[in-house]
Amino acid sequence: MNLLDQDILLDLFHRYYIFFAGCVFLLAFCLTWYFTPKVLWVSREKDLMKEVNERSSHQASIPPFGGVSFFLVLVLVISILQALRTSPTGNHLIIGLTFLFMAGLKDDLVISTAKLKFFSQLCAAGFIIFSPELQLTSLHGFWGIFEIPEVLGYALKVLIVVALINAYNLIDGIDGLASIAGIVISITYATVFYATGHPYYVLLSLSVAGILGAFLRFNFSRGGRKIFMGDGGSLVMGFMIAFLSLKILVMQSYEPLMKEGFVPENRLLFALAVLFLPIFDTLRVIIIRLKNGKTPFEADRNHMHHVLLDNGLSHKKASFVLGGLNLAVIVIYMMLSRDLKSVGMSLAMLGVFIAVAIAFEALRRKAVRKSLRKRPKGVKVERRRDEISVSSS
Repeated sequence: MNLLDQDILLDLFHRYYIFFAGCVFLLAFCLTWYFTPKVLWVSREKDLMKEVNERSSHQASIPPFGGVSFFLVLVLVISILQALRTSPTGNHLIIGLTFLFMAGLKDDLVISTAKLKFFSQLCAAGFIIFSPELQLTSLHGFWGIFEIPEVLGYALKVLIVVALINAYNLIDGIDGLASIAGIVISITYATVFYATGHPYYVLLSLSVAGILGAFLRFNFSRGGRKIFMGDGGSLVMGFMIAFLSLKILVMQSYEPLMKEGFVPENRLLFALAVLFLPIFDTLRVIIIRLKNGKTPFEADRNHMHHVLLDNGLSHKKASFVLGGLNLAVIVIYMMLSRDLKSVGMSLAMLGVFIAVAIAFEALRRKAVRKSLRKRPKGVKVERRRDEISVSSS
């Protein structure tokens, strides 16, 4: 019996849906577990390591090629899922992933220009925004807005895809954070897709969760088994999350969730809650950089994970704290969305953003005061806005 035969796969899928979904998760998990050590071995044999710099959170060089495993597993899983014939977007998804993987791999090897990565993101977006399954023609009453022009829908989709790819890329700064955030997002989406009857997207979401779950074992490792996802991994996963987010925004069949109090006009805010960590951290860093007279693209140590590290948390603890924060925001949204329409819910989400921003500003100032108290004697500290420079006197 050929298990890859289309008819056999379709029969298994329709008769044993939950079992089939679990097998897809395990397939993605096991393939990632299998491929990653192979990528590690090649990286170390060829001395393809990430150099340590002043912003690095590690003291040793680590290979940044986890994205190779991500890409291979996603292409294999999506190719198998195409046999289900439940969605026409799989081939387009693979092409978009290829554009981003090549740009990210080049950056991990020899550094890519920002223009090349942006061009790759636009190309990748172009292969999914025209999909008939992802037509954005209405905001479903958000702030009183229903139908929108088709051109505006395409522009919004490109903006969403590019913004989410870059936001996810930016949170990949410490061990485990991007993986934990991706798992929270993909499992939440899988739950929504299951409740609303979108099996293909359930399987894609579980594939993302399986890949990231297996990768955590290596990302949290020490010594020779440690690996980063790199730009090749963060761009690929950011694209998958953006793709799933678009489907959340354009879905029509929300009736099962409406029985639980879900308001369809709040779907933009639901996506915002699920994607809280990458979106909030990116907006926060951009605002801080602009306030300090820097460009939004200039690297610094103002990310939320840097604040937690500066307050003494380990990489693992900081990652789980931020993942828990993302979960908490989703729970808060689900509790409030039963009683609030889009305007009231927008104000509530704004309040959440402000509260978290105030909390992290307090933590950042606490870390600054702590570093000042620990400075060696004979060292002069110069203050300039939110930065601190130290020089010998």
